[in-house]
Amino acid sequence: MTDRPNILVLLCDQLRRQALGCYGDADARTPNLDAFAQRGVRFANACSTYPICVPFRFTLMTGEYAHSRTIPGIEWSMSPAERTMADEFNEAGYDTVYIGKWHLDGGHGRLGSAVQVNRTRVPRTRQGRWQKWYGFELRNGPFDTCYFEDDDPNPVFIDGYQTDGLFDLGMSHLKARSSEDPFCMVISVEPPHPPWEAPEDLTEEWLGRELTLPPNYEGDFLRERQIYYAMVENLDQNVGKMMQFLDDEGLAENTVVVFLSDHGELSGAHGLRSKQYPYEESVGIPLMVIDPRHPERAGSVVDDPTSTEDLFPTILGLAGLTAKNPMHGADLAPLVSGSADKLDRDGVLLEFVAELRQNQPFYEENWRAIRTRRYKYTVSGDNMGGKPWQFFDLVEDPYEMNNLVEDPAHEAEVTRHHRMLVDRMKETDDRFILLPAFDCEGVNCWDGISNQ
Repeated sequence: MTDRPNILVLLCDQLRRQALGCYGDADARTPNLDAFAQRGVRFANACSTYPICVPFRFTLMTGEYAHSRTIPGIEWSMSPAERTMADEFNEAGYDTVYIGKWHLDGGHGRLGSAVQVNRTRVPRTRQGRWQKWYGFELRNGPFDTCYFEDDDPNPVFIDGYQTDGLFDLGMSHLKARSSEDPFCMVISVEPPHPPWEAPEDLTEEWLGRELTLPPNYEGDFLRERQIYYAMVENLDQNVGKMMQFLDDEGLAENTVVVFLSDHGELSGAHGLRSKQYPYEESVGIPLMVIDPRHPERAGSVVDDPTSTEDLFPTILGLAGLTAKNPMHGADLAPLVSGSADKLDRDGVLLEFVAELRQNQPFYEENWRAIRTRRYKYTVSGDNMGGKPWQFFDLVEDPYEMNNLVEDPAHEAEVTRHHRMLVDRMKETDDRFILLPAFDCEGVNCWDGISNQ
């Protein structure tokens, strides 16, 4: 391998890490992703800092916390002035290619529906300066998707299922390229994001299968979960095709491959669907890296919690690059190579900054959390301040069914995590107000316990 490896990022939408066999799901049929984990490094506690599409994608593209721009969960457009991942790789002499869902141009409310957005190109000035573009804002219709090439206003319809078409598009581009420069390519697919639609053969198979439901499952979400698994299996098949393609084309030995999701899916956990919540099914994402320069790291597992802010410096770090702007996240590349065995921090900040849609969770409400290896502490509230909400021992209670936030036996740990949260919010200039962790009882609880 050269000192300038190719970088391939495989990004899916709404895949919780627990839905893969390599992360412990006994129901999942994910042989290719399980093999991916055995060939590379798996991050066991990777988290989506702000578990909803738009803020994750903003942070992936810029490395910045979403609270730095007060980004709502959706209906937000990224300024062309933001320095993006493509800028970094362009300046390093890479060919940069973006394929698939973008969701950083303000859709879908401005045009009324995802259908209309999928028929309207993202202006070239708002494509993050990716040199080659086969993208769309969003669709949420895997059997009715089109993309736009560069600034051509004519939509190109994908024949068949979106995931199949976008992976095929990526392979076709790589097969046809003649450049000797390395490439950085992102393939961004929507499945397993709803609507719950999968190829017919997989749908029929999964609707006939029994599932092992987790202990925190409540409600009637069985059919959704079955089709969700069918969508995940189709994704797994495409990852397998891509990895075989890299081998066949002689690209595998010089290409670092990153697999990840933007956030999870609750699928009935705690009686909830979708994401937004700080539960593990929502914030927990798969993150796996195959770096062919380090075959000795095959099958390694990293337990340190990671966050979305780590992705930008890490993807650069895997190419031997350093971001021009200061980064709040950690470069995880040394954990991939084995030159480091842990991170110099105790935990990661999680957040929900704003929601503009009245019918969605956390409208006129916010939450912040600190996630360590063992515990997760969350505060929630309106603009008057966040109060302690949840505290879970993830070792003893991995399904987060026993909230210990008011348990006297855990008061010291709650206080410690509250202070960690305060410190991280100060470091990152997060202006959300935290209220005291416990009642004052005549003492100054604000001393060292508030971020204001």
